Amino acid sequence: MPHHEVVKLEDVRVQYNGVPVLEDINLSVLQDDFLGIIGPNGGGKTTLLRVILGLIEPSRGKVTVLGKPPAQSRNKIGYVPQHNLFDRSFPINVWDVVLMGRYGKTGLFKRYGSNDKRATKDALQTVGMLDYKDRQVGNLSGGELQRVLIARALVAEPRLLLLDEPTASVDPAMQTEFYELLEKLKQRMAIMLVSHDISAVSIYVDTIACLNRQLHYHGSKELTPEILEATYKCPVQMIAHGTIPHRVLKEHPAND
Repeated sequence: MPHHEVVKLEDVRVQYNGVPVLEDINLSVLQDDFLGIIGPNGGGKTTLLRVILGLIEPSRGKVTVLGKPPAQSRNKIGYVPQHNLFDRSFPINVWDVVLMGRYGKTGLFKRYGSNDKRATKDALQTVGMLDYKDRQVGNLSGGELQRVLIARALVAEPRLLLLDEPTASVDPAMQTEFYELLEKLKQRMAIMLVSHDISAVSIYVDTIACLNRQLHYHGSKELTPEILEATYKCPVQMIAHGTIPHRVLKEHPAND
């Protein structure tokens, strides 16, 4: 395996109760990749991330992360789940949420040491949230909480960062700042970002894959209308916004 290959999936298939969720997935992610994965709800995007995390065992195929089975490399993966899965009513402050991300380094029942606290401070500084360290997470905006969850993922010093619909609950005005933060982070790690937001993803990521049970991936940002229509099962058109092309779904009947 090339030393710079972070993730490799070969002919991966996942089934739930005999129903295929992922079919014949082949994917290679390198250490300096910023890959966006787009596709409709129910297309298998979250399942793909869980396969890479080693939380779901494929019914067929091979998965390696940093040259090992995913479960053995999990402490090298930062994972930010979908925003709405985080319990904002839990009485905990920003510092402790991020410090918990060091659990994989400290092990069970071990105290957090000076290295853990230094890493927590660095992670909060990276995402611009150090001044909020004593704030209760329930009092944060959507964008602020998303930054904290990224800091929790970064504190483990990952080689791979997985983001599942990271801007779903983030104010549109904050999304640009969020993607600019990822631009900085990609210098340090590979990033895989799952989203249904074609337009935003197409601007910021380096390469795009389309996933709807099957993966359409050619190692570039170029998405043909044919690929998008095969993925979304509805017509797609290209529109221009400034100098950057956007692809959006055409108007089509709701029952299509």
